[in-house]
This record gives sequence, structure tokens and C-alpha cells, in this order.
Amino acid sequence: MARDFYEVLGVPKKAPADEIKRSYRKLARDYHPDRNPDDPKAEERFKEVQEAYDTLSDPEKRKQYDAGGMFAGFGGRGGAPGGGFTSDIGDIFSSLFGRRGGPGQDSIRGRDLETEVHLSFDQAMSGTEVAVTVPKQAICATCGGSGARPGTSPEVCPRCGGRGIDAQSQGFFSISQPCPQCGGRGEVIESPCETCAGSGRSLQRKRYRVKVPPGVREGSRVRVTGKGEDGPLGGPSGDLYVVTRVTPSPVFRQRPDGNLEVNVPITVAEAIQGAAVEVPTLNGTKRIRVPAGTQHGTVQRLRGEGPPRPGARGRGDIRYRLEIEVPSELTPEQKRALEGFTNAMNDHNPREALLRDASAKAAKVDGAT
Repeated sequence: MARDFYEVLGVPKKAPADEIKRSYRKLARDYHPDRNPDDPKAEERFKEVQEAYDTLSDPEKRKQYDAGGMFAGFGGRGGAPGGGFTSDIGDIFSSLFGRRGGPGQDSIRGRDLETEVHLSFDQAMSGTEVAVTVPKQAICATCGGSGARPGTSPEVCPRCGGRGIDAQSQGFFSISQPCPQCGGRGEVIESPCETCAGSGRSLQRKRYRVKVPPGVREGSRVRVTGKGEDGPLGGPSGDLYVVTRVTPSPVFRQRPDGNLEVNVPITVAEAIQGAAVEVPTLNGTKRIRVPAGTQHGTVQRLRGEGPPRPGARGRGDIRYRLEIEVPSELTPEQKRALEGFTNAMNDHNPREALLRDASAKAAKVDGAT
């Protein structure tokens, strides 16, 4: 059952309007959710005080309340019907706009920020910790975010009584909108903080240590939760995104699929006869088998030897693209050996089929004409 509104405000039933107002201002400050962020009972008490004052501060509503002794309006709220509906409208606005604290205080999330870090290829592959400095709007260190000059505090808005909503009754209904005097905050600052000019936030340079996971690529974005700008009116902070710029490796190329690729030169003899060749990995070297008759551009793969996959299990692969290296100059001994090889290969001319097909096509065209 709802409590008596005079009991809620701690005043006698014959209390004058100024005594009701003084009691309300004191209780509203004591139970304001901004002063009791982790106390749901204080928030409920604050709503109760607001509701009582909404009725007893209005002469007509107080007269109806005293005459009927009504404790149940809409939704089980106390006060006259108009007062109860106004209170419910405030709750609806709170649920729609995600207010924190008293009615009218929007919980606005701070902006996300972005900065860049430059990493060597080895740092990107193994992971590292970097220091970043970002300019951001943060809670003012002088006033602690209140916006008021040290030694003072924000006052309950005299127009809306701290509700942040300007309600105008139109018969049975009530139309609510943000209070024009306090902008919906529910508070006014008589003596603004000189550092932040009453905003509660100031531009500061913050330094953070950011852990960059192994396996990041050029342009990867590392999210640091809650290190963006502080939200106004006590809202949650945004996030910080750290974009990685990776110095290219002279050996490995990063592929969009998260794997690495290496160009491996092989000799003509190795391509023809086959061979076991040594190739680089992220942790030393390994041998791969080049089959006999390997063609230029053939790709071999070492699975699980590539970079770690950020946000996933396992590692990527390293692809080795085999490139047959043709010498531009030969020694006399190499020339004699090549001539012998050429003579031995006379019965196998890879261009014969091409020339044969071209001749047949030309003969067909001549016959048609």
C-alpha cells in the first residue's frame, strides 16, 4: 500500500508550501540516483519523493488529495489521477531514452575513439603490448564530473523539481517534455566549474597500455572496451579502437585470408629432377619436397605454420610459390652440359603439338578459300 504523501516528505498535513518545498529539495538531494548509483532503494525512495511533491506542490492536486485521501492513481501510484498519470509518463520516457538516475537524465554513451600503432612484422606475428596516447573528453578532474565549482553542488531544478520533465496537465491527460530550464538534467548549476565550464568533462590526454594479439594484419582493429570518451551526464564510456599498421616483411607476404606466402626460387635441375629444399618459417626453417617435373608457379603448403588467427583457434598456413630461376649467363662447362641435354631431348619438343595444330588450322582455311 502506498505511503501517505505527507509522511513521505516528513511534513505535517497543515505544512505551508515553502516548508513542503524545503523538505522536498533536501530529500531529493539525499536520494538522487547520481549520489547513490548502486542503491536501488534510494532510487525508489527518490521516485516516491518526486511523486509526493508532484501532488502536494500543486494546490489543486493537494486539495483533491486532502479531500479524497487517494493513495491509488494509475498503476497503483498515489495522488490525484492527473498526478499519477504524469508519474507514469515519466517512467515511460525513462524506458524509451535509457535514463540513468532521475527522470530527465539521459544516459548518453560516450564517443568511440580510434588511433593507430605501427608494428614490425615480427611484433604483428608474435603479439605485443604498446603504449598509446589519445586525446579524449573525460570526467573533469576539478569537479569530479558534477560541473559545479569545488565546494558547491548542482541544485535541484526549481522549475521541474529535479524530474527533468516539464509536465502540463490538459484535463485527464498530461503532456510531458524535457524541462527547458535544465535541459532535462533535473539540476541547475549556479556556480559552474572553471575548468569544464559546467559540462562536467574536459579535454585530456590519456595514456593506455594495449595488448595487441598475435597474428594481426595491416589494418586490423583492436577494440579496447570502455577507453573511449566518457559519456555525458554519467553515461557509459565509448570504446577505443587501435588500428595496426604493419611494416612489410622482406620474406613473407600477408594474404587477406590470414595465411602467409613466400616466393621460393629453385633451379632448373631441381625442377626437372626433384629435390628437398629448405624454406623459411616463422620459427626457423623446414624442408619441403619438390617433386620431379615441377612447373613454374607451383604452390606447396605447410599447414599450421602460419600466424595465429586472432579471435579463433589454431594457426594459418604458409604457401610456398616455387619459381624456376633461369640463369642469364652460363659457364663453358654449363653450355656443354646443356647442349648434351638438348640433344638428348630432341625427341621431345613441347612446341610440336602447338605447331601441328596451327598448321592444320591454316590448311583448313586455305582449302575453304
